[in-house]
Amino acid sequence: MTRWLPSPLLSLALLLLWLMLNQTLEPAHLLLGAALAIAAPLLTAPLRPFKARIRRPGAVLRLFCWSFLEIIRSCFNVSRIILFSKADNLNSQFIKIPLSLQDPTGLAVLSCLINCTPGTVWVEILQDTHELSLHVFDLHDENWWIDTIKHRYESPLMTIFEQEVP
Repeated sequence: MTRWLPSPLLSLALLLLWLMLNQTLEPAHLLLGAALAIAAPLLTAPLRPFKARIRRPGAVLRLFCWSFLEIIRSCFNVSRIILFSKADNLNSQFIKIPLSLQDPTGLAVLSCLINCTPGTVWVEILQDTHELSLHVFDLHDENWWIDTIKHRYESPLMTIFEQEVP
């Protein structure tokens, strides 16, 4: 089964996306969508060097909720700063956050979550210390950012993608 469908959920999502984009359930579109849903994961399988395994699906919902709330909160804060604050009061800085997360997929998801949040940019992971270099648009409390990244993002990602959480 995995030989022809290496990613069954991805195939299902592609088929549903194809049908929604075409807004039809005609047999020709079902057949073409199924062919694309089977072919795309097969052709892109060599591009995925390792397979991610979600160990705790319930933690995904908690992570999604925290991320969504943080993105909404940051949208309002950044908009307020841009529209109503003076540039003199802006405290834009780089901070370093020590990371315990080692899983490449978890790090990629963390990067996506941070970069989706207005006012923050993932700069790099420092190889020698395994610290995240993060740019914050208006920094007031560095400890708050470290606590937020470590507890709201990194801890659930470690629960989802790694065996044990320290």
